Amino acid sequence: MMSTLSMILLACLVGGILSVMAAALLAFRLPQRAVSMLVAFAAGVMLSSALLDILPEAFGQFPGGHQALFVTLLAGIMGFYFLEHLAIWRHAHPDGFSGDSCSSQRAVPLILIGDAFHNFVDGILIAAAFLADPWLGITATLAVVLHEIPQELGDFAILLDAGWRRSHALIANAASSLSSILGGLLAYLTLQTAEALIPYFLVIAASSFIYIAVADLMPLLRVYQRRDGFLPQSALIVLGIGIVPSVGHWLH
Repeated sequence: MMSTLSMILLACLVGGILSVMAAALLAFRLPQRAVSMLVAFAAGVMLSSALLDILPEAFGQFPGGHQALFVTLLAGIMGFYFLEHLAIWRHAHPDGFSGDSCSSQRAVPLILIGDAFHNFVDGILIAAAFLADPWLGITATLAVVLHEIPQELGDFAILLDAGWRRSHALIANAASSLSSILGGLLAYLTLQTAEALIPYFLVIAASSFIYIAVADLMPLLRVYQRRDGFLPQSALIVLGIGIVPSVGHWLH
């Protein structure tokens, strides 16, 4: 049976590769409509993972009153809000820099640095989830992969618009995704000796998923709603919400 550390490192590695390759496939082959429909599904998965899996696990592990975890949840949401507005925690989408290659060229360093930081934090959150429960780690990894695909797709759009070759853009995005392994390893070494911190990290993970779904993905759906339709989008959100407990029941 695999050790917890092996599962964390494998999840970070495979999750990063899957998100980058899926984004590359969408950027190079598939129409924009496929991307926007994936956004709806990802929003449902992230909300379900946060509210039905991660938060219940965090509160179940926390002794005594839960006020500290609610404060952490609020602080996490506000923290990601400020990070996003400082352009550190960025969620690009394919329309973000289209038509202005000069803007894209200026944005490239920030894009790559911000993406590496983002993936580093994702690695920490994945590790905290695996340390709490292997199934929770799997669902957290799934949610990370799904929300990373639109993010990586936006990165591809910006790099290509800046004049990068496809192969170079793929290598750059893949390299930045590897920072999640460093984050996962650091969190594993830290949280192994500080288990009391795991519920707090789980709540931060949930706050990031809730923030991304509500503040980033769902507003993006409104942009695509006229083309994709409200009912198809809603059906995919519901499907995303339902798949997390369904797969969990099957695995258990």
